[in-house]
Amino acid sequence: MVSDDLDTTLHQYGLRQMGDCPDGAGRITLVGPDEPRFWPIFCDSAEYKDGDDDPLDRWSHRVVSKVAMQMNAEPLFPFGGPPYAPFYTWAVQSGRFWPSPIGFLVHDEAGLFASFRGALRWNGDAQLGTSEQPCLTCTGQPCATACPVGAFNDGYDVATCKAHVASAAGDDCRRAGCLARRACPVGQGNRLPAQAAFHMEAFL
Repeated sequence: MVSDDLDTTLHQYGLRQMGDCPDGAGRITLVGPDEPRFWPIFCDSAEYKDGDDDPLDRWSHRVVSKVAMQMNAEPLFPFGGPPYAPFYTWAVQSGRFWPSPIGFLVHDEAGLFASFRGALRWNGDAQLGTSEQPCLTCTGQPCATACPVGAFNDGYDVATCKAHVASAAGDDCRRAGCLARRACPVGQGNRLPAQAAFHMEAFL
C-alpha cells in the first residue's frame, strides 16, 4: 500500500520508482523520470522557465523533497557534492541495474537512458528486482558499436565524445541524444529528443 501511495505521488510529477535496495533496517528507493511523460511536466515548471542555472537539479530538489515529506522519508540527491551519495552502488544493489557493454548502467525497463532525480531513505523492506540483465539476451550488443567515433572502444573516452558532439558531424547526437544509448532496445524511443538535447547541452 505504501509503495502504491508513492507511485501515485510520483506520477503527478512525471517520476517513477526505479528500484529499491536495503539500507540497514530500512530501504533506499531510487527515483527517476517516467519518460516520455516527464519532460513536458518539467518544462511547465518555474525552474525551467526562470532562466537561472541548473533548472533540473533545482526542480528535482524541490519535488523530491516534497515527496519525501509526504512519505515521511529522507530525500537524497545525486548532485550537490562532494561528497556524493552512492547512487551507482544503490542501483546495482537494487537488482534492476547492471553495467552495460559500454560501461553505463542499463535499467530493466529504461535501458541506457536510466537516470536519477533523487532517492528516498525510509522504513520498509526493499523490493529487489528479479529481472535478468537484458544485455545477456541482447543480439549483437548494438550499443557497443553505435558510436561513430568509437568513444567506447576502450573504456569511455570523454574528450573524443565531447569533441564529436560539439562538431557539425555530431549534430544527430547533440539534437537527439547519444547514439550508443539510443541503440539499446530496452526502453527505446521513450526519451524525447528535446530532453536528450537538454542533457547534451549540459554535457558540453
